[in-house]
Amino acid sequence: MAKRGKNIQLFLMDGDASGRIKCTMANWTGIAYKIPRIYLNECKDRADLKQSGVYFMFGTSGDDEHSIYVGQAGSRKNGEGLFQRIREPHDSIDWTEVITFSTTNNSFGQTEISYLENRFHELAKSANRYTVVNSNSPAQGNITEEKESELEEFIDYAQIIVGTLGHRVFEPVLEASDNNEVSEELILKNSKADAVGARTSDGFVVKKGSKLAATATRSCPTYIRNLRERYKTRIDSKNKLTEDTLFQSPSTAAGFVMYASQNGLQVWLTHAGVQLKALDNSL
Repeated sequence: MAKRGKNIQLFLMDGDASGRIKCTMANWTGIAYKIPRIYLNECKDRADLKQSGVYFMFGTSGDDEHSIYVGQAGSRKNGEGLFQRIREPHDSIDWTEVITFSTTNNSFGQTEISYLENRFHELAKSANRYTVVNSNSPAQGNITEEKESELEEFIDYAQIIVGTLGHRVFEPVLEASDNNEVSEELILKNSKADAVGARTSDGFVVKKGSKLAATATRSCPTYIRNLRERYKTRIDSKNKLTEDTLFQSPSTAAGFVMYASQNGLQVWLTHAGVQLKALDNSL
């Protein structure tokens, strides 16, 4: 069955896409804000940011340019909530923007936000697109099955909105869908490597279990060497990839596999031996 469309309302609060964005969906009580750090103080008087909710900070941690902190904030006696919690120190991440979620009717209590924080934390870790920098895994708490169903529906909508706002942090890099988001399997095989990959809607994935070239060529580009260093914890002692890994293009993926400069349109082949370039020309 084809997926149904979603009606999402985006309000550019400062008149352009680089500023604050308020996000809602038809027939949904949730409300989201995407707030660049430099605009945070301009949100101090917003009532819906003084209530309970969850938030996601995006930025850097150490050498990792793709990091997330998943947090929660309860309403406080002084009338503050999300806004005040976000302003507090978060030493594990140098964040540049935050996405918050609350509700139009301020319906979240401590049980609800604890459940949401736990689920979003686990979803982000499972998807493995960003480094989750929380020092501790949040407790889920005890909820009824009716409340769990309600909150899981909230999570489904929130994931769509976070992706719409530019962060596919909760989506696995390889997940076949009804609209054929993942293309047919491609291979790169020679005396140095034996890799399997696939194009997706946001790049090219080299699949777990692919064997990589062990040493760099003399002319290997710096960016490929940097990628090998960045993902060294995903390569085992036999030079096999231990996790599905997303790259921006087929050529970057091929370069990573071969530890060399590569033209991905030429070296990635179907099982029938057809070059990726030929597949593109046939579209």
